[in-house]
Amino acid sequence: MAITSYPFDEQVVSEGEFSYLFRELQSTGVADSVGGAAFAVYADSSGMQVKVPPGFGLIRGHAVQSTNTEIIQVAAASASVRTDRIVLRLDPAANTITITVLQGTPGGGPPAMVQSDTGLYDFPLARVTVGVGAATISASAVTDERRFTGNQVGGWTTSTRPASPRIGRLGFNTATKAWEFWNGTTWGDLAPTVTWSAISGRPAEFSAAAHTHEWADVTNKPTAYRPSAHTHDWADLTNTPTAYPPAAHSHDWNAITGKPTSFAPAAHAHTWASITGKPTSFPPNAHSHGQYLESGDTIAWANGSKKPHANAASGSGTWYAVWVEADGTFCRNTSSARFKENIRDYAVDADAVLALRPVSYDRKTQVDDRGTVREGRKDEVGLIAEEVEPHLPWLVNYLDGEVDGLRYDLLGVALIPVLQRQEAKINALVDRLAALETSA
Repeated sequence: MAITSYPFDEQVVSEGEFSYLFRELQSTGVADSVGGAAFAVYADSSGMQVKVPPGFGLIRGHAVQSTNTEIIQVAAASASVRTDRIVLRLDPAANTITITVLQGTPGGGPPAMVQSDTGLYDFPLARVTVGVGAATISASAVTDERRFTGNQVGGWTTSTRPASPRIGRLGFNTATKAWEFWNGTTWGDLAPTVTWSAISGRPAEFSAAAHTHEWADVTNKPTAYRPSAHTHDWADLTNTPTAYPPAAHSHDWNAITGKPTSFAPAAHAHTWASITGKPTSFPPNAHSHGQYLESGDTIAWANGSKKPHANAASGSGTWYAVWVEADGTFCRNTSSARFKENIRDYAVDADAVLALRPVSYDRKTQVDDRGTVREGRKDEVGLIAEEVEPHLPWLVNYLDGEVDGLRYDLLGVALIPVLQRQEAKINALVDRLAALETSA
C-alpha cells in the first residue's frame, strides 16, 4: 500500500510509525530549561564513576524518563588520556533507552556515536576526560553535551540547539538573545539587524532633488554676513590714523639702553619648608595675651582680643552670638522679623530628631606648616555630621562640596516639635485620667 494513515480506533500502530509521528511533533533532546539539571552528568571525585540526575527526554520520537540519580561506572584509566562519552542509547530491537558509556581510544578524540534512522540511536549527554593514572573522576573532567527540545521556558543556547530539526524550526536563543530558525543548513536570525554596510547595491551618494526651504525653517543661520573679498583705494577710507604703533617685535638685551643694573624683587611668597637657614626658635616680641589665649593661636577676633563670656568684660549693651562667614568676616546672629521675608511654617520631623545619636570622640592630631604637632582634644561630646545629614540635612554645613560641620545653634529649633509632641501626649494623658476619675 502506497499511502498509510494512523492512528485510528482498533488499528494496530507499530513502534516505527509512532516514532515517525512523535519526531515530527518534537525534536530529540532533554525536556528541561536551558541550564536545568535533567540528565546533567556530573562527577564528585567519589571514584571512577559519574552521576546522572533524574530527567525526561525524547529520543527519535521515543520518551525516556528517569526518577533517580543513576551512578554510572567509567573504565579504569589508560596509558594515555582518554575521552569517553555518556549517552542515552535508543535500542528499538530491545525496546529500551539506557544510559551507556562509549569508551574512547587512548590518545584519541571522543568516540563516534551511532545515530541511525531505524536502528540504534545515541543521544549525547556528556564527555568525560579520563587522565593518565586517574583514580577518580573530578567535576572539571565532565563536559555537558546535552541538547534541548526547545519547548521549555528558556529556549536553548547556541551549543544546545536541537540537532537536525525540521526546516523552519523556530526557537529563542538565550545566549544571543534572538529568535532564530533552521533553514535546512544553518540557524538563521529571525529578525537580523541590517547595517548600511551589509546592504548590497546601495548608492555611494544621493543627489538632492530640487526643493526650497522657508527662511524660518533654516537652523544655525548667521545673524550677520561678512562682505566678500574686495579692495578700497586709500583715498576712499575715512578716519585713517595719522601714525601706527609698531607691530610686535623683540630686542636683544645688549641693544637696550638705560636699563637698571639691578631689579627689586616683585611681591611673592615662599613656603616655610622651602626657606633655608631659618632659626629653630624665635624670641617673643613685646605683646600681651587675653585670659586663656593659647600658644600659636592665630585667630583674628573681631575686637582684637580673646575674651571668654564669663570674664569681667567692660562696656555695656547687648551681647551677641557671632557667626563667621566663609571669607572670615564676623557678623552678629540676628532673629528679628525686620531682617527676614517670606516667613512660613517649617515642619520638623520629631522622629528624625529622636534618631540622632550623641557620641563622644577624640580630635585627630594635627601638624602645622612649621612641623609642630598638636594633639587633638580628647573625650569631646557631640554629633557626627554624616549621621545627621540623612535625617536633618538643614543642620549640616558643607565646605568645598563635602560635609564639614553642624549648625548646633539650630538644634534648639529642631527640639521644639519633640517637646510639642511630648506636651500633647502629656495633656492627652491628663485628660484621660480626669475622665476616669469623673466616671469613677
